[in-house]
Parts: sequence; structure tokens; C-alpha cells
Amino acid sequence: MELEAKDVEHIAALSHLKLDEDEKETFRQQLSSVLDYVGRLSQVDTRGIEPTAHITGVVNVLRDDVVRDCDPETRETLLKAAPAMEGGHVKVKAVFK
Repeated sequence: MELEAKDVEHIAALSHLKLDEDEKETFRQQLSSVLDYVGRLSQVDTRGIEPTAHITGVVNVLRDDVVRDCDPETRETLLKAAPAMEGGHVKVKAVFK
């Protein structure tokens, strides 16, 4: 699959990368090569093969997500250690725009 320069620019913007023209061309060629290689996988006959996430047999052990109260003194100590608070909660920087 041959990528265009605008595709690489879009990927770079999503990745918050600033690329010069030489880097865009290099990555365009490399990414196109990777996509061509991955595209070859679609030619493999997988009929009759069970989908597999992993082969080790390991499974996740999960527990219920239960809210537990803590004593007010511990809560206050933890909140004081936070770099910023708002409305009695720890304030963090936004992850999404």
C-alpha cells in the first residue's frame, strides 16, 4: 500500500511529531513497506484455524471494583500531598483535547 505525503503528515500530527520534508519521504517509504508486508498476511489461508489472542493459556484474574471509605485523616493527608486540588479532589492535567 503506497502512502501519500498527506497520510504521513496526518500520522505525524496525531503523534505530535514535527517532520521535515526528508523525514516525511523516508517515513512514507518505510511505512508503505511495512503496510505492504502486513498486507501479505491477508493472503494466508486461515480457514479452520481458531482465533487466538495468545498461546500461553494465561488468564486475567479480576476483582470487583468496590469503593471503600478511608478515614478522614488519611484522606486529608493524601489530598495535601497532591500537586493541585479542586472541589476536594485531586486535579490533573487534561489527557484529551
